[in-house]
Amino acid sequence: MGINGVGMNGIRPAGYPMTGAAAANAQKKTEENGFAKALNNAAAVSGKEYIVYMPTEDTLYSGGNGTGLSYYIQYAQNSTEEDPTVIAKGVDENGEEFEQTIHLNKINPRCATVVEMHALEAHLGVDKNGGLTSLPPETGRMGLHDTADFMELFQKQINDMKLLKQSGLAAYYQYSMRMFEAFMDREK
Repeated sequence: MGINGVGMNGIRPAGYPMTGAAAANAQKKTEENGFAKALNNAAAVSGKEYIVYMPTEDTLYSGGNGTGLSYYIQYAQNSTEEDPTVIAKGVDENGEEFEQTIHLNKINPRCATVVEMHALEAHLGVDKNGGLTSLPPETGRMGLHDTADFMELFQKQINDMKLLKQSGLAAYYQYSMRMFEAFMDREK
């Protein structure tokens, strides 16, 4: 690591290498930095092959996330109004093919996978506000079998948006959370 001086037009900046304890301390701070970790993670997966499934007219959802998880969701042939069922097919974060049958009425947003939540999001017709998903950003790091309390993730995102004075985004995530709450309350 080095420190470069600030140059003026036409003058090349001088470089002063850091050595010893100063270099080690600077490297440690860089590694502790969340942004540096994110860049290192991105560099680690940059050689990864990604598969993209193009939606057809009977596709409910087609997409994935930054882990390499990529899939599409369609209603199953035996899906009924009483038991809406979907089939999710794709590749997991390790590039392994998968196929899952998901009974939508059995999904619990307090303990669900990202695939289940995208299936539910599509089935319920949750407005994506012009984006790819209504789900909180943390879902972009979830693998195929990772589960999360999505209601907690929504609440955290709402609080973060309020803190950042992003009232429009806070209201949008609140709307999305209410759609899933209504789904959970449907049988009560």
